[in-house]
Amino acid sequence: MIDFELNETQQQIKSFVHMFAEQMVRPISLVADRDHGLPPEFLARVNEMRNAFTMGAIPKEYGGEGDGAGGKDKKGGRSANLTAAIGSEEMCWGDAAVVLTLPGPGLGGPPVRSMGTPEQQERFFGVFQKPGLHWGAYGLTEPGAGSDVAAIRTTCVKDGDHWILNGTKCFITNGARADWVVIFATVDAAQGRAGHRAFVVEKGTPGFRIGKIEEKMGLRASETAELVLEDARVPAANLLGGEDSYRTKEGFMGAMKTFDSTRPLVGAMAIGIGRAAYEHARDFVKEHYLLSRPVPRYRAIAERLARIARRLDAARLLVWRAAWMADRGLANAKEASMAKAYAGQAAIFACIEAIEVCGAPGAAAGSDHAFLDKWFRDIKVFDIFEGTGQIQRIVISKRILSGLKSF
Repeated sequence: MIDFELNETQQQIKSFVHMFAEQMVRPISLVADRDHGLPPEFLARVNEMRNAFTMGAIPKEYGGEGDGAGGKDKKGGRSANLTAAIGSEEMCWGDAAVVLTLPGPGLGGPPVRSMGTPEQQERFFGVFQKPGLHWGAYGLTEPGAGSDVAAIRTTCVKDGDHWILNGTKCFITNGARADWVVIFATVDAAQGRAGHRAFVVEKGTPGFRIGKIEEKMGLRASETAELVLEDARVPAANLLGGEDSYRTKEGFMGAMKTFDSTRPLVGAMAIGIGRAAYEHARDFVKEHYLLSRPVPRYRAIAERLARIARRLDAARLLVWRAAWMADRGLANAKEASMAKAYAGQAAIFACIEAIEVCGAPGAAAGSDHAFLDKWFRDIKVFDIFEGTGQIQRIVISKRILSGLKSF
């Protein structure tokens, strides 16, 4: 039975991350957004506390907290995914771009953990034990293949002890600064998902270069890069899982399993932004209105705040359920998509409503409501990346109707 009572470790992490977000992240948020990056001294300080923020992304045997992050639930089960969701919400309450910019394996971590051999995990996670700032990244999206993962066109051809990769990846978080990137390619586009292969492409690989750095509407402090592979020679040892693991459809399934873990986290991040906007509007109303007065407009404002709170709470429960299932190794593709689809929309609603509740000043970037402007710009992408809201609804409907032959 699902139990959402936080254990002592999770409560401590929640409190610590919220304090850090309030005291260290919020004060630099607007400046980082304006400057399109985080101060080096801030990143260095965060790196010193990396285990507090990676929350299970790096296995314990490779210098991280691994499956032990967040402690155990009352029945002794893992809780790393749920703990990561709790921490991600609190950090994004401070600034979502910070979460995306934290040193660590990022979205590249889950496929290396789930698909990589022990030797590969030791090599690639070992990077994060070295001094200095290190990042990993995840390269799946292409100019013509984003939510439709099966449509990727980056090719891979075996050449002796190497694979030759050609193609372009786009919108890759931390792509330019990453020590390595998990790149998905295909041996034959006609095979669809069965042709997919996953490689770890390291910085400095011949034929692998950085393209343009994107200028974005939101999450400006986070780096988003184009990656170009032109006859890139990748050692055969960097094919995740080795060739034998691709005799079935594990290449594509590896990508999908990654989404089943990361989509709830994206939902949690969206909730953090939505909650920040909600609390800003709530505090504004408390300061400027006496809602107990019998004024129709005041009743309408109170109801708007109530709607925001209801949707955010429902979204959080969906996220926690999906993360709880992931911690137990339960199939959660439908639940992960539900969490991501609903949380993104709930948070967008929260940001729009917060601006309207605060009135004209709420839409003025230079006013006391400057954060509302930033959150409004930041939140939209949470209904797009990790699979658009439309794709999530397709995933959900397919699993609901999987027993119907005509579907």
